[in-house]
Amino acid sequence: MVKVKTVEKQIWDLEGFDVAILREDGRDIRGDRNGLPAYPFERCAKNDMTVAAWKEQRFLPNYSGFHVAVYDGDGQEVHGGTKLGTLRDTYLEE
Repeated sequence: MVKVKTVEKQIWDLEGFDVAILREDGRDIRGDRNGLPAYPFERCAKNDMTVAAWKEQRFLPNYSGFHVAVYDGDGQEVHGGTKLGTLRDTYLEE
């Protein structure tokens, strides 16, 4: 089992976007909270997957009882209909 901040970094390292793991009611969780399983995937999700589909297929099955906010390269929370490829591209723009 790992800390919240470790899972957030694992998602960043593999998926290429920033997330914040939250309580179900949307409140922040301390990054040093233990007890979460490591992010179980070895390959990133496809670029044509939406943020909502990523949450439903990858995040929620592994972290039930939590919510996740997904952020673009400017630190703005993104809409569920955003494609992961579009989201990842926001980190490349300068």
